[in-house]
Amino acid sequence: MNKDTRTIDPATLAYLQSWVGKADTLVDDITAAPVCALSATLDRDDAPPVAGSSVLPPLWHWLYFLPKQRQSQIGPDGHPKRGGFLPPVPLPRRMWAGGRLQWSPENPLRVGDGVQRVSRIESVTHKAGRTGDLLFVLVKHEVHNSKGLALTEEHDIVYRAAAQPGDPVPPPTAAEQGALWQREIVPDDVLLFRYSALTFNGHRIHYDRKYVTEVEGYPGLIVHGPLIATLLVDLVRRHLPDAFIKGFHFKAVRPTFDLHPFRLNGQPSADGKTVKLWAQDHEGWLTMQGTAELA
Repeated sequence: MNKDTRTIDPATLAYLQSWVGKADTLVDDITAAPVCALSATLDRDDAPPVAGSSVLPPLWHWLYFLPKQRQSQIGPDGHPKRGGFLPPVPLPRRMWAGGRLQWSPENPLRVGDGVQRVSRIESVTHKAGRTGDLLFVLVKHEVHNSKGLALTEEHDIVYRAAAQPGDPVPPPTAAEQGALWQREIVPDDVLLFRYSALTFNGHRIHYDRKYVTEVEGYPGLIVHGPLIATLLVDLVRRHLPDAFIKGFHFKAVRPTFDLHPFRLNGQPSADGKTVKLWAQDHEGWLTMQGTAELA
């Protein structure tokens, strides 16, 4: 008989699902300094942004609406303590699992915009995996500027149980080969630190090697899922600098660690309307997959 590794009972799940419908609203300004800093971090040679005319590149809105919890409100993993807007899930490992985004070609976000983000918990779902509980939280964000809705984003968060010795390891998936576009990335400590700093991300799995290896049981620092997604979209921008990306969806498949270089891949469709994107680790295993939709 298989051991029951579930730790979330029906009463706890019902309590966590009471967060569905909870909403939160934040305001911010699309300032130039973070744009310049991320451009440098991604090793781009961009012209300085101009307020009122420079369009914010896709996914760079993650530089804004940053978490601002006081130091006393930070949990042991470096994230804000559980509760508040997100449900207080009693599972220690939290990861950005993927997302779906749509930008308005008629109303792009621009440097200099005053913006508002309305966030809502859409669903809280539970699954019993081979290594214990998995809890999925779906958050929907809508970002408005003075002209109206500019961006809609669905953000998938997954919580999981702590790693245990002997846990089964999911079989990896081989990445496709022969992509038209390819770029190798070296995920050194400085790159991970700079992205953590730009997004005010205190999650220790990205910079605290002792914590990530001894507490969460990973072999090395974990490359941010949003950073890999941003690099995939950046691959499109490097090859099609004048294209407008109106949609992007992505899914994290396997963690990427800082121990080896990884590769970005892009394959445009024959009709020029989409670009298939994926990342792979040094062994050729698929780590993230996505699709960019062009206007």
